[in-house]
Amino acid sequence: MPIVQVHLLEGRSKELKQQLISEITAAVSRTLGNSPETIRVLLHDIPPENWGVAGLPMSNRGDN
Repeated sequence: MPIVQVHLLEGRSKELKQQLISEITAAVSRTLGNSPETIRVLLHDIPPENWGVAGLPMSNRGDN
C-alpha cells in the first residue's frame, strides 16, 4: 500500500487539494501498477509561520 505525503503551505482551496490527490493517485497507480484503492495520499497544510526558508518564516518573506 503506497503512502504519499505532501507538505505544502496552507491556503489552497478544497477543490485544488482534491485535484492534487486525484492526480497523485493516478500517477502512482500508473507508475507502480497498484490499484487506486490501495494508494493513500496525505496532505499536510503548514502555516506560513511554521515554514522557514533561508532563515526566515514564509510569513515574513512576502513571496508565499
